[in-house]
Amino acid sequence: MSEFQHFVPQLAAEFQIDKHFVANLLMLFSEGSTIPFIARYRKERTGAMDEETIANIGKRVEQLDLLEKRKEFVLNAIKELEQLTPALEKSISEAKTLQEVEDLYAPYKPKRRTKATIARERGLEPLAKKIMAQYSDTPEKLAASFVNPQKEIHNEAEALAGARDIIAEWVSENIQGRNKIRHLYHHEGVVSAVVVKDKEEEGKKYSQYFDWNEPISKMPSHRLLALLRAEEEGILKLKLKVDVDKVLEMLDFIFVKANNESAAQVQIAIDDSWKRLLQPSIETEIRSHYKEQADQVAIKVFSENVRQLLLAPPMGQKRVLALDPGFRTGCKLVILNEQGDLLHNETIFPHPPVSDRKGAVQKLKSLVNAYKIEVIAIGNGTAGRETEDFVRSIPFDRELVAVMVNESGASIYSASKVARDEFPDYDITVRGAVSIGRRLMDPLAELVKIDPKSIGVGQYQHDVNQKLLGESLNHVVESCVNAVGVDLNTASEQLLSYVSGLGTQLASGIIKYRTQNGSFRSRKQLLKVPRLGEKAFEQSAGFLRIKNAENPLDDSAVHPESYFVVEKMAKKLDIALPELIGNKTNVEKLNPNDFVETNVGKETITDILSELEKPGRDPRKSYEMVAFDKNIRSINDLSEGMILDGIVTNITAFGAFIDIGVHQDGLVHLSQLADRFVRDPNEIVKLNQHVKVRVTSVDVAMKRIGLSMKPSLVHT
Repeated sequence: MSEFQHFVPQLAAEFQIDKHFVANLLMLFSEGSTIPFIARYRKERTGAMDEETIANIGKRVEQLDLLEKRKEFVLNAIKELEQLTPALEKSISEAKTLQEVEDLYAPYKPKRRTKATIARERGLEPLAKKIMAQYSDTPEKLAASFVNPQKEIHNEAEALAGARDIIAEWVSENIQGRNKIRHLYHHEGVVSAVVVKDKEEEGKKYSQYFDWNEPISKMPSHRLLALLRAEEEGILKLKLKVDVDKVLEMLDFIFVKANNESAAQVQIAIDDSWKRLLQPSIETEIRSHYKEQADQVAIKVFSENVRQLLLAPPMGQKRVLALDPGFRTGCKLVILNEQGDLLHNETIFPHPPVSDRKGAVQKLKSLVNAYKIEVIAIGNGTAGRETEDFVRSIPFDRELVAVMVNESGASIYSASKVARDEFPDYDITVRGAVSIGRRLMDPLAELVKIDPKSIGVGQYQHDVNQKLLGESLNHVVESCVNAVGVDLNTASEQLLSYVSGLGTQLASGIIKYRTQNGSFRSRKQLLKVPRLGEKAFEQSAGFLRIKNAENPLDDSAVHPESYFVVEKMAKKLDIALPELIGNKTNVEKLNPNDFVETNVGKETITDILSELEKPGRDPRKSYEMVAFDKNIRSINDLSEGMILDGIVTNITAFGAFIDIGVHQDGLVHLSQLADRFVRDPNEIVKLNQHVKVRVTSVDVAMKRIGLSMKPSLVHT
């Protein structure tokens, strides 16, 4: 991005960041540095910008570049038409948005064959100009000289109609008029929704919107997306309404300059322009504007949910028996070792219609003892609660815990190419059970194998701009993977592909090298991987971990480029390197200022000392257990006033969904999250958080459960 240095003053002003740091950031981008690398290892050069700021500046540069290229195209296009005046060139060059550029370009833009172009072909533009001047009280006389049967103008009325078509186009392209109408839509536009005839039953989930009116500027993003989805499904008819009298009054004020017959012709053209050109054009524009805003909110919500899910507490390396529950088809069972390797699989049938409960108990007890199982992971889908109750009723000979695992997306993984490549000799039921067990051990390592859009923690994720959603989610996954760090010798190809500077090809190369040469013993060995050069090594090495490496720093977040600093630290204390790593007492003896150099600033030194104190620290919290009420098994068992334990499964702009163990998540509306006003649910809850809720409403027919987390209601 060195070619974008001329954007530095504007970016610095917009983000209120020193120009020097912005310029350095653009230079780092141009050098091929990734966001995680810049945020973690180049703090001195950027003023310690966080990942979000770095990403936002990168997006803004793309927007400015797109705007600049569009200006260049428009200027050249108008220049070729020999209609570029100094004033117009100045206006286009100084335009701040793409919309301004498009408004200025509109009169010169190549058009499909419209009523106005046909009228021009018939030579009626001079007549339109005369009428627009509004000097004459006899437009019919003006039109008489334009009657020409050879041009299909048979009388004055046809000539005036053609002139009005041209005037209508002028009115529709007038920047002042368009801006005034836009302003009116933004401040007074109302979305109106009505149910399509005979669609009441099919669209009953949208019943609250069957007769709906709401200002578009005040409409929450989730509601707009819901209305648009209902429109797409053919359930609702939507209209964006505005006071037409106000619109016409504004346009009359701009274009009507007299009180005569020519002015009357202009007014007719204005009415036509509004109905035929302006209204559909600007209504589409306004709808698109608010849809984009709603998309941004939904993408932000979904991305934050994915971040929380990926950073969910891992159970860690345990010997796991994982169950993918089912009734008719039985419960698929797999045994995984501490590394997540599949050791054994089979199916048990404890539930109807087979109901071989005794055989299932014997099988589970035998496997638990034979494989020294520490944890039983149970998918939370169909038959999940029943399977959990069954497992908890078994008197095992050894101490272990049974955990319900959110299996959302497991079926997507089990049918994917990734799963087929990993387990070519097993069917999708085995793969699904493996995924359930592994995501308990390490959610991040397992969930990166699934398209983030399929994880199931979004808000209308299939209705938003898929390109922007994909970019945002990829950024989130990359951020999470690099924040946690990756074990170079155990990571899957999918996990490695998200490591800073690698990508799919180098990740594949690392796996092949590891398979052929055995475990990596040092980070330097990465340079022996085909096509992994110095730049990729620089960007990735600090995020890769090697346990029991030749150099103990290879199992830390200290970057190889800074190893010499740690060696100086050890030398200053006159101790061996291993005596410094993980030894808080020795680390606290060091003064950061003693190690600051030209290319190693205080931020880097501070980070190194923190890492030495707790090498390879995991930013994720410790795993916590939660147990549902055993007496509450379905929505029919619920009643208002019950206080229950639950787990946050999804967070939206309008509240949080809570799993209370009845196969139907309940909703804690934004207004019920706390005893105070809450603007953003993330202020109060996080995904997978264990919470206490009070049941406030139960609608069995609609399968809706209302919950509250207000302390005044829960703790009574």
